Amino acid sequence: MKYVIAYDIGTTSIKTCLFCINERITLVNSANQGYGLYIMENGGAEQNTDEWWKAMCDTTKTLLKNSDITPSEVAGISFCSQMQGIVLVDKNGKAVRRPMSYMDQRAKKEIQKGMATGIQISGCNIYKLLKSIIITGAASTSVKDPLWKYKWLEKNEPENFKKAYKWLDVKEYLICQCTDEFVMTEDSAFSTFLYDTRKGKTGWSKSLCKMFGVNMAHLPRIIKPTDMVSGLTKKAATELGLVEGTPVFGGGGDATLIGIGAGCVNVGDTHIYSGTSGWVSTIVDKQYVDTDAMIGAIVAAQSGRFNYFAEMETAGKCLEWVKDHLALDEIGVYLEKKHITESHEAVYTSLYDYLTKTVKDVKPGAGGLIFTPWLHGNRCPFEDPNSAGMFFNVKLETGKTELIRAVLEGVCYHLRWMLECQDMKIKTSNPIRFVGGGALSDVTSQILADIIGRTVEVVANPQNVGAVGAAAIIGVGLGVIDYLESIKKYIPVVHVFKPNYDNKIIYDKVYKVFKKLYAANKYNFKALNT
Repeated sequence: MKYVIAYDIGTTSIKTCLFCINERITLVNSANQGYGLYIMENGGAEQNTDEWWKAMCDTTKTLLKNSDITPSEVAGISFCSQMQGIVLVDKNGKAVRRPMSYMDQRAKKEIQKGMATGIQISGCNIYKLLKSIIITGAASTSVKDPLWKYKWLEKNEPENFKKAYKWLDVKEYLICQCTDEFVMTEDSAFSTFLYDTRKGKTGWSKSLCKMFGVNMAHLPRIIKPTDMVSGLTKKAATELGLVEGTPVFGGGGDATLIGIGAGCVNVGDTHIYSGTSGWVSTIVDKQYVDTDAMIGAIVAAQSGRFNYFAEMETAGKCLEWVKDHLALDEIGVYLEKKHITESHEAVYTSLYDYLTKTVKDVKPGAGGLIFTPWLHGNRCPFEDPNSAGMFFNVKLETGKTELIRAVLEGVCYHLRWMLECQDMKIKTSNPIRFVGGGALSDVTSQILADIIGRTVEVVANPQNVGAVGAAAIIGVGLGVIDYLESIKKYIPVVHVFKPNYDNKIIYDKVYKVFKKLYAANKYNFKALNT
């Protein structure tokens, strides 16, 4: 039996989880703390490293205070983190400026100059696109990719850029604070689209760095998720309330470890995630790419495996918008006099309790009302930072409950769209595991099953699966779990939702219109948002 701590580093908060690894991975206790996400008018989205570290230290101390174990009993720590941020640090591991979040979309000129020149396919230079795909199995074709953030900083903040010693992602920055080591796990390295994934040649690609003008001295040492980086330094241990020398493992990004925590570890296993963002991910044994639908196969935690991954920028974030602008404004979602914004988890449980009571009786299809969940642009199956959310087909009889249900359905329509795009290249699974905060709601889970027409399985504590994945990484690193493929026996299914095909007939009709709304408004979005 081992006690481990997993840090689930989200977009706006950290959840620090204490697990016991025995015959199962059991959550013993957890603590949450929020931090800022700073959205700017020019498309910027930034965070604060000091807020990350403070939240990590505060929640660790709270966790230990509220648990019956001592710091010396913690056998290891690791991370499940948001990905595709960029943290430039100096030789002392101090950030030279605020990190740019994965949501940052300022680098429009940089991607235009870097990719949209010469003879093109899908808006990308054919030579650069094909070379990237050959070497990495994917290509940097989104304005939100870290490569273009790097180039934006080089162009727009040369003084800060000169101070940079290493290019890190979010969890890598925190690993550095814990160990004084500059590393990047394989999945984070892959997300830069500078990582050579060809058999026998894994590592940073010199030719891609040269082609895109990246200084290879900025790139850190690459490690596997289960590798132990080092032990906690004395300084870090003191600030965290842990013991010096406690093993620190690489961990992984949320796109990598949430699937592990969902129990999706075998080829063909598909999971759907609905948190701040949303995605559809399927385990494959070779790299596939769909440049038209913006889907690629990213490096998985298991050697020789990849996650065929389709992402939407805002899923649960749409429900946060509902909370702020449709529910709290007038309806009053102060359940039992409890403000739902008091903690990260309370936002989900209290809001979903409310939704279950008020939205479940609205007829499927929300009276023909459609919501497009593109509140911060979109990636798949179309890449457009100018796309936005809208309600379509509002009528006199449309009420607020229809508006709220339409938001839930709109997220699920988009998830179906991405699932169908995956099915054009690979075979996705049935049933599908549904995880993230969205899976806390039986209403949402049933809507998803009805819209996609497949059985939806929900595991225990679906909002914690990223942390479960990180705990599994520690278990393998410590040798108490033999291999990651065995993790499925640790992940019980607690709810099963079968599709209602009468409802699906209604949803199919609305879905056909949903898919046409982007093409019909593409130029309108551009006219208003550029």
